[in-house]
Amino acid sequence: MITEDGARRLSSRRSFLRTASAAALAVPAARVAAWAAPPGKIADPAAALLEQSIICRTAGPGGGPLLAGPPRKLRFSWNATAVCLAPAAVAVEKGFFAAHNLDVDLINFGGSTDQLLEAIATGKSDAGIGMALRWLKPMEQGFDVKITAGTHGGCMRLLALNDGKIRSLKDLKGKSIAVADLAAPGKNFFSILLQKEGLDPDKDVEWRQFPGELLRAALEKGEAQALVDGDPKTYLWLKDGKLAEVSSNLHGEFANRVCCILGVRGSLIREDPIVAKALTLALLDAAHYTVQNPAEVAKIFLPYAPNASLADLEALLRYHTHHHNPVGAALKREIALYADELKLVNVFKRTTDPARFANRVFADVLSV
Repeated sequence: MITEDGARRLSSRRSFLRTASAAALAVPAARVAAWAAPPGKIADPAAALLEQSIICRTAGPGGGPLLAGPPRKLRFSWNATAVCLAPAAVAVEKGFFAAHNLDVDLINFGGSTDQLLEAIATGKSDAGIGMALRWLKPMEQGFDVKITAGTHGGCMRLLALNDGKIRSLKDLKGKSIAVADLAAPGKNFFSILLQKEGLDPDKDVEWRQFPGELLRAALEKGEAQALVDGDPKTYLWLKDGKLAEVSSNLHGEFANRVCCILGVRGSLIREDPIVAKALTLALLDAAHYTVQNPAEVAKIFLPYAPNASLADLEALLRYHTHHHNPVGAALKREIALYADELKLVNVFKRTTDPARFANRVFADVLSV
């Protein structure tokens, strides 16, 4: 929930926005292009948004579809310890949700992915952010949740001891890799990378499960030769120089691939598509605010990451590709690519058609 003080600061801004032109109901083509463009195509996506949108330039955050009447209350699920999801906190603290006439409760969800998707599908939550390579497999089973945007890339790393023995993925043949769980998105992702390197991720390496906080200890004790996990833990483990990064999901062709996605309750999209559109726009605007203001966003997120410093959080916010927010056809293509790759490593059923799957789980709410 936005604070009382924040609500006072936003009241005059909301009043202005409610009297703004009805043109705000349309998403300017420049905004969609900025969200969908690969990294490097736009030097400063947040600045581009502000330049292209008069509503943004004159009224602060937001500028997308505004809802009439009292603010629409929504429940939004996220993992509050994941720094890559910082735009969700930004959307509350800096008023992006409020500018779209949304009153959003952030729910820190600690259950399984199946439980989270079921909560969204059944209306216990209205939307959430999660990792594509954790969500897509259970979504193959038919949860009534639709993906409306990608939120960023990056945040998964494969680390090994910094002793020179493992310098590439091919060096992992015959080795053990420590993971926090055997359905982890990192396991799925690096299985794909191993497959692309000509290794069989089921036969040429052994995946060993350890409690998340003990992954580094598993390497140091020789119980595994590499570990896979996400930021901020992997970033912090690299700081003393005893571990080295072998690969990440920002290497090679995946540098321009989304990592985390926004999922919205299917019934909400069907019954109130403007609300789904407003929610999606608010998160996208918050992502671009993060690109433009990483130091400020680090301060906003610090209470959620007590083991990290402001400098650590700012470095991670700059490292993760919060400027890469595919929507529309670009997002559908990325979903289909993942579906095809998950078939290669036997996570998806061989009978799943990637294009049909992408069509089923994707919703183009920005065209409403």
